[in-house]
Amino acid sequence: MYDIIIKNGTVIDGTGKKKFVADLAIQDDRIAFIGDLHNERAKIEINAAGKYITPGFVDVNNHSDTYWRIFLDPTLESLLYQGVTTIIGGNCGSSLAPLANHEVIRSIQKWVDIKKISFNWLSMKEFLAEVEQKKLALNFGTLVGHGTLRRGLVGDEVRDISPAEMKSMKKMLTTAMKEGALGFSTGLVYTHAKLASSREIAELAEIVKKYDGVYTTHIRGEGSELLRAVEEAIRIASETGVRLQISHLKAMGKKNWKLMEEALNLIETARTGGLDVHFDVYPYTATGSVLYIILPDWVTEGGRTMMLSRLKDVETRKRVLKEMRQSDFDYSKINISISALDKTLNRKSVIELAGIQSKTVEEVILDILIASDGQVVTTMDVLSEKNVDKGVMNPFSIISSNGSGYSVQHQETGEMVHPRNFGTFPRVLATYVRERSVVGWEEAIAKMSGRPAQKFGLSNRGILTEGNFADVLVFDPEVIQDLATVEDPYQYSQGIEYVFVNGRLTLKNGVITDQRAGEVLRRKTSLFEF
Repeated sequence: MYDIIIKNGTVIDGTGKKKFVADLAIQDDRIAFIGDLHNERAKIEINAAGKYITPGFVDVNNHSDTYWRIFLDPTLESLLYQGVTTIIGGNCGSSLAPLANHEVIRSIQKWVDIKKISFNWLSMKEFLAEVEQKKLALNFGTLVGHGTLRRGLVGDEVRDISPAEMKSMKKMLTTAMKEGALGFSTGLVYTHAKLASSREIAELAEIVKKYDGVYTTHIRGEGSELLRAVEEAIRIASETGVRLQISHLKAMGKKNWKLMEEALNLIETARTGGLDVHFDVYPYTATGSVLYIILPDWVTEGGRTMMLSRLKDVETRKRVLKEMRQSDFDYSKINISISALDKTLNRKSVIELAGIQSKTVEEVILDILIASDGQVVTTMDVLSEKNVDKGVMNPFSIISSNGSGYSVQHQETGEMVHPRNFGTFPRVLATYVRERSVVGWEEAIAKMSGRPAQKFGLSNRGILTEGNFADVLVFDPEVIQDLATVEDPYQYSQGIEYVFVNGRLTLKNGVITDQRAGEVLRRKTSLFEF
């Protein structure tokens, strides 16, 4: 007698191999058997005729930690309705541990109001223990953020790191890896990391390599700097031998769309040369980021306080406006998503606001930054649909949301979140697989499960095989669909009928249950490490 049998379904196992019809049995938290079980019985039996049985999806570029969602809403409903069973946090250079001191939590203030949060940890060990207490509905693992390490030592200063500080960073990273971190991430586009040298990153990547972790990077630039930024990431991987994951690869701005093909060529050449390089993509032409990153680099040096001081100074403001007008950035594509200002701004484009206020777009952007204390998140429709296709199709891509988990009730805050938070994975399956045949079912599922699990060292997950953890989905391939849009993002995806997390029924007949069976995933350690 098994706990659960899913019968008569079409199994897509997450390896990329051809789908096949079979039954699947779950016992406790593991997959017990895959094959013919028509004579067997179980406590729960599900008839999956006409449905697909797949691994749960692994979202390796997720921000539910730094957006504080894992504490505010541990069920992370918008992810569960997409079929996500595992998320990896600590991305883009920002993690919630290790913290050199309690002030370091300020590194996430661009995404969440830190005045409203409380925490009681410093080390990675303490942080992961706290997450375990929250009993998430999904599995959670984390990287160590470079910006978090660096800011803990230099504060708001934007400068080169000293030898003593470098030694401290290495020690903190080593300890965090021993305590279960899956790897290390950088966000080289953000103010506090822009001055970090390739050598600084490489020295830290060497530690990650030693502990068989993964290095993920939000590269230095995604506009005209794209190729130089990709080359830098690949060079660091070549020098250190570390596994490399380029986060949300894209070419921003019409003028730079042509660079995507060459960026993909650089990655494919690196793969041919034996480097373990992948990148992740999300299936939207709109990006989501903080507003200040479109300012000239020098404006943000020294952190938020210095930036705001410069923007308020009359003469400095004139210089900023002049440089912004000379930029090739298309400011008309910017929409306000989240700000500390009047909620009615959150659905407005900066073009609309400029018209209402009889000001230039550049002036409105600076005014908004000042009025909101620099804390503004935007969506910008600046990507090419053809490039998104190329990214999804590429054999070395992984599908990831670059988003966070929300409930539909979050819309009451007035925040206009990116639709990727609600629709990424079903959107790929509905649009790119079923409707447009850009990729096949088996390949798409592998990009969402087996490959990301393997890349990030998640043992016994991501693939449907006997003995692996039972993170399992049952969905209707004809019904699965994203519903979230830029204009109306708060809509759960449809078509996922059953979600099992570690063998527990977390979504039943399309409705979330009270089961919160997620595990904290730690890097496997060796006895020789301690």
